[in-house]
Amino acid sequence: MNCFSGCHHRCARVALPTAALLRRLVFILLVAPVTACGGSGSDNAENAAPHDYELTYRVDPDPSESEVAVELELRQPRTLLLEVRFRAPGGRFSDFAGDGEIQREGEILSWLPPEQGGKLRWTVSVPHRRNGKGYDAWLGEDWGLFRAEDIIPSAATRTMKGARSVTRLAFDLPDDWSVVTEYPEERGMFDVRRVKRRFKQPKGWVVMGDLGVRRDTIAGINVTVAAPVDNRVRRLDILALLNWTLPELARIVADLPPRITIVSAGKPMWRGGLSAPASLYIHAERPLLSENGTSTLLHEIMHIALDFETEHEHDWIVEGLAEYYSLELLRRSGTISRPRYDRARRAQQKWARASDTLCGGASSGATTAKAVSVFLELDRELRRKTEGNKDLDDLVGAIVAEHGKLDIDVLDRLVGDIIGENPDALHIDKLPGCRKMAQR
Repeated sequence: MNCFSGCHHRCARVALPTAALLRRLVFILLVAPVTACGGSGSDNAENAAPHDYELTYRVDPDPSESEVAVELELRQPRTLLLEVRFRAPGGRFSDFAGDGEIQREGEILSWLPPEQGGKLRWTVSVPHRRNGKGYDAWLGEDWGLFRAEDIIPSAATRTMKGARSVTRLAFDLPDDWSVVTEYPEERGMFDVRRVKRRFKQPKGWVVMGDLGVRRDTIAGINVTVAAPVDNRVRRLDILALLNWTLPELARIVADLPPRITIVSAGKPMWRGGLSAPASLYIHAERPLLSENGTSTLLHEIMHIALDFETEHEHDWIVEGLAEYYSLELLRRSGTISRPRYDRARRAQQKWARASDTLCGGASSGATTAKAVSVFLELDRELRRKTEGNKDLDDLVGAIVAEHGKLDIDVLDRLVGDIIGENPDALHIDKLPGCRKMAQR
């Protein structure tokens, strides 16, 4: 029986009379194995400093089959990682094999590795259509573009208390191919940095193939724009727009990620933009500035900056804020004039009439436009009730500091903390469709 499963909080704690004895015991606890539970083995797990185990994901793409083979290797000095549970739909993930014990129940696969570590392997079919249209994941003869989550299924772990992973990502690529991810690379290995997680799993966009890459440092952020060659991606135009606007964003959100990676491609990819942690995808033919004055690129950059989640029925909050600030960044940076900004806002108000609800599902374009009007009114209320000392920027700062899921109640509380009362702009009667949801 190991200490994780057998000792828990019933192991005896011994009071020591001197500092010298205490130092000696701490040393013993740090070097002693935790496989046996005699004496105070559970105390070892509870009191010792966090211990690292090493995870290495190796990705081997097969362009001719549009598949990748993934190998997860675990190395640990002792039993720290006990179990990994993956959500792996059978239609895309197959051929799971490896060391230790592997169990599958529906879409959930559990891996119980050997005590000193081992390997787990699987195969993934990469191409995936978005809403029956273009692809949001692709691997072909010349290049591939997908999220790490598309090939490495989401997982949860069971570990000894305090255990944490040191995670790396590596690729075995065809000749003349290179790869770009959101992570820093050293000697062919990508260091997966996710400081808020004990179990660090690769996330974000990946592009591979014969690539053209441009890099710049903007407002202290390392920005990379990467795309397959011959895809007509305007890499320098993207960097130019961000040189104008990212400094303004840094004044609104102080804790921006140190790196932002932008990947792009043309056919057969989906003709839109999608964000992920510290990275985003935008289609090569998507205009950086649309005729209506909006910017898909800046909308997705705002998603990266805000870095919060909402329940599905509150999608309008994150989409509305991203659209509101994508226009604000253009105005504040002088990229568009005030008259053009005003015309864009009027166009959004007109578009908002096509939606009769905010709450209830994924935010459509019209619903997002309606959400922008809510935040416009909320900004006016914040300014009015604080005599111009606070505005929506202050609310965004509070949202980013919240580090949790955002809904109407949380939004209402954060605004209330700023103005000292419940905001009129968020009254349930002014949020179409939300009352019905609140009564469930």
